[in-house]
Formats: sequence, structure tokens, C-alpha cells
Amino acid sequence: MDLFSQQEGLARIELTDGELLVQPHFYCASRCRALFTSLEQLNWQQQAIQMFGKSVMQPRLQFWCGDKPYTYSGLTLPATPWPRILLAIKSEIEQVSGYQFNSVLGNLYRDGQDYMGWHSDDEPELGSCPVIASLSLGQTRRFLMRHKQTGEKHEFALGDGCLLIMAGATQHHWLHQIAKTQRQCEPRINLTFRYIPNQPGDA
Repeated sequence: MDLFSQQEGLARIELTDGELLVQPHFYCASRCRALFTSLEQLNWQQQAIQMFGKSVMQPRLQFWCGDKPYTYSGLTLPATPWPRILLAIKSEIEQVSGYQFNSVLGNLYRDGQDYMGWHSDDEPELGSCPVIASLSLGQTRRFLMRHKQTGEKHEFALGDGCLLIMAGATQHHWLHQIAKTQRQCEPRINLTFRYIPNQPGDA
């Protein structure tokens, strides 16, 4: 169920116990192609995380940069300087959304077998109500959400140039994933911008 494929501009999507904002065509097709080509040149890596006490390789490639380190699933990503292209994208998303970001986690899905399992972006260093701005470039993929308490589900198609913002209490109450698919898929790049506030003891 693609709830927002026909909407233009940054629109609010009704969501129990959360806030979703979406702009299906944040970038035009030509801008998406240019960004994708440039972003492919980043230093994408496949890294191991801890799952159920075991070290496993993530089923996708990853890139991180930000003003502060970030830890999830036993993997710590150090503070890293910003490439110019990501600073430009960050600034444009900030202008439209009104939110500020100081880090970005990128995922490169090489084909339909690359995926992201069920999770919430609720790590302590993200603060009490994290705002995640997710920009999709390339292949359209299914984005699934499931309420932690009620099991309520939603499914969205995140296409080329789509900007999705999860805010409010979304990460407290909802899980999300990018599902595998047997369909032939071209690569997809997803950039998830986030804000890591100062922690006690920070300089």
C-alpha cells in the first residue's frame, strides 16, 4: 500500500503513536541520477554487527560520517569529516524540514537480496525522541513498519528521490525494515540523517 505516491511537498502521514512526513519527489530525476553517481564513489564497506550474541556481516554496504561517534548492535562508528556532497544534501533537507542534523548513516543495497532487518533507531545517544530523515535514491524498495505493541502494519514504496522523516515517538513505538525481494533490483542508496545531542561529559 503506497500511501503517498500521489502527494507533493512535505506531507504528514497519519500514524498511531508517531509522526511521519514525506515528500515523494524531493529531488527530480536528473538530480537523483547525478547524486547517485557521486555517492557511489564513497568508501562503502560491509561491516560486522552483533546479533543474538554472534558477529554477523551486515547484508548491505554502509557509509558513515558525522560530528560525533555512533554505536549500534555492538558496532561503533567514529566521528568522521563530511564529504561536500553530503553537506549539501543535509543543508537542503534541513531547509525543507526545519530539523537540524549532525550525522548520516548511508546504506547501499546492491540488489534485492540486500536488506535491513526489523529495528528501531532508538540508541541512547540519539536522545529521547530521535528524528530520522531518510532519503532514497535509485531502485524503489518496500519499507515496512510494525507497531511494537499492537502489531499494526504499514507498507510504503520508497522511490527515487523520496524523502521520509520519522519524528516524535515513532522510534519508541514502531519497528521498520527494508525487506528482501526475489525481483530483479538495481542498486539503491539510502541516506539516514540524524542528530546526536551533546552527552554528559562532552567537551
